Amino acid sequence: MAVQQGTGPPVRSGRLWNDPRARSIFYQIVLATAIIAFVYYIIDNTARNLEARGIASGFGFLGTPAGFDVAMSPFFKYDLETATYYDVLLVGMSNTILAALIGCPLATLVGFIVGVLRLSSNWIVARIAYVYVETMRNIPLLLHLLFWYFLMVGVLPKVRDALSVGDSIYLSNRGLFGPMPVPDDGFWIVGVAFALAIALVVAVVRWAKKRQNETGQQFPTVLVSIAILIGLPLIAFALAGFPLHWELPRRTRFSLTGGIVLLPEFAALLFGLVAYTGAFIAEIVRAGIQAISHGQTEAAYSLGVRPNVTMRLIIIPQALRVIIPPLTSQFLNLTKNSSLGVAIGATEIVSVWMGTTLNQAGQAVEIIAITMAFYMTISLLTSAFMNWYNTRIALTER
Repeated sequence: MAVQQGTGPPVRSGRLWNDPRARSIFYQIVLATAIIAFVYYIIDNTARNLEARGIASGFGFLGTPAGFDVAMSPFFKYDLETATYYDVLLVGMSNTILAALIGCPLATLVGFIVGVLRLSSNWIVARIAYVYVETMRNIPLLLHLLFWYFLMVGVLPKVRDALSVGDSIYLSNRGLFGPMPVPDDGFWIVGVAFALAIALVVAVVRWAKKRQNETGQQFPTVLVSIAILIGLPLIAFALAGFPLHWELPRRTRFSLTGGIVLLPEFAALLFGLVAYTGAFIAEIVRAGIQAISHGQTEAAYSLGVRPNVTMRLIIIPQALRVIIPPLTSQFLNLTKNSSLGVAIGATEIVSVWMGTTLNQAGQAVEIIAITMAFYMTISLLTSAFMNWYNTRIALTER
């Protein structure tokens, strides 16, 4: 009986290479290796060049005394005698974050108001909103900042002629000075009460939403939340014996010291960022509202729903799915555009860190790398939060 040989499936040469999955893995390994090699070459070449020129490298300079003062440090006590470059970095980052935290909500508020007014049936109101949008967004941001800065410095009186409200608030071309709250022992109780108030508000909002879905009855969530956020900390503040005192600004003939201050440079930065970014957000809001079918509005009116309630509870919630993605981009732009504050002397990271610190320390590679990493981190965190919020408010099919 003859034995047949070679009865198995034929073996084709290059079988593994013809597998798309295997080729994909191979290409990814090659690309990752190339990127790693390129990054290593850049780092190694930079280190060799710095060493050849006698330029020190590394981050040890962060502990070196800075030797210069900063105009604005609201979150950290900056002492000229002991401050290091690390302290300067913290001040620059905190001021940039502060500009973003204040600027983004204000620009959103301006944008929503102007965007809704652009759709007003009142011709004059709609034209005013249109002129605002076209004027603000077609002027470069740098000119916005210069305009607001020179307006404040030129129009506001000098220190000796400062406008005052009693002995506690002063307004001059040096800034707005006011009383600064200074917590005493036991103020931590107020902080704990505020944290509990936030948790309670979250619980109330969830309960109200569940109740409305089940019964259709609305609950005054906004008013109750405001009452909780204000009332609970105030009760704790009173029970703790009012552990707080105020540091008032002191006025001399040529200067103002003490208290809390809003410098004209930082104020001009905020005004410019809000006015400029608000114009773009207004167009985003207008487009989002117009993306909703007009039949939604007509259906609400036919049921007797008032126009303001229709806009707040029917149109805006649906328009948000169109508004949020481009709104995220505007938040990122506002945060990064704050770097232009260096042109008017605002105390943000580019001014005090990439400006003064770079000139003194000479650690260009490290300082620029830290600045890039800071902006990238803030941008990624902002994008992550807005993506989470966009997912949370997305319409769901029932």
